[in-house]
Amino acid sequence: MWFDLEIEVLPAVDVLGESAVRLEQGSYDAVVERAADPVALAERWAAEGARRIHLVDLDGARSGRVRPELVRTVAAATGLPVQASGGIRSRADAESLLAAGADRVVVGTAAWPDPSPWLELGDALVLAVDVRNGVVRSSGWTESTGLSFADALEHAGGARLLVTAIDRDGTLAGPDLDLVRLAAATGARVLAAGGVRSPADVSEVARVGAEAAVVGRALLAG
Repeated sequence: MWFDLEIEVLPAVDVLGESAVRLEQGSYDAVVERAADPVALAERWAAEGARRIHLVDLDGARSGRVRPELVRTVAAATGLPVQASGGIRSRADAESLLAAGADRVVVGTAAWPDPSPWLELGDALVLAVDVRNGVVRSSGWTESTGLSFADALEHAGGARLLVTAIDRDGTLAGPDLDLVRLAAATGARVLAAGGVRSPADVSEVARVGAEAAVVGRALLAG
């Protein structure tokens, strides 16, 4: 059902330590769902019809260190493209994940306030625009960039954007359609994340212009 919708649904496999988890509002102290084996979880979504895995290294997001071996294992186990996120602070980091089997890398902390050096990655780049109270956050959402959402959109340079409503992430409260609508109005290709609770929500983010939706807790919770 989820993977037959009008836009692509990317199942989120968020890894903390050696477990797949879901956090509420990005808080490392608020694990609301847990699955023991992230590789087995990715294999499950592949078997159910997913076309790409959104793989988030939560430890990397906080520490600034990437784990290419995690990407390599998930890509080999599922046979699917992997959109890799967490810990990317340099071009060398990004290239190591692409070499390990990712087809896209999600860059947030290292991209702001000036993402222009990253645009050379082309379609392999996804810019993370993680928003709380209208301000873009970084370092695993623990720090403010001081950059407004509107300013981030102006500086995005035509890149594909992963727009996350932090206050809705992991809450099953429904997506922030206004954020998605504003981002899509710039002509950007938008991946919507945060709060998606049902296939109907996926249809709604498609209606306001998203090309895909990242879904985490709703899938884990069934």
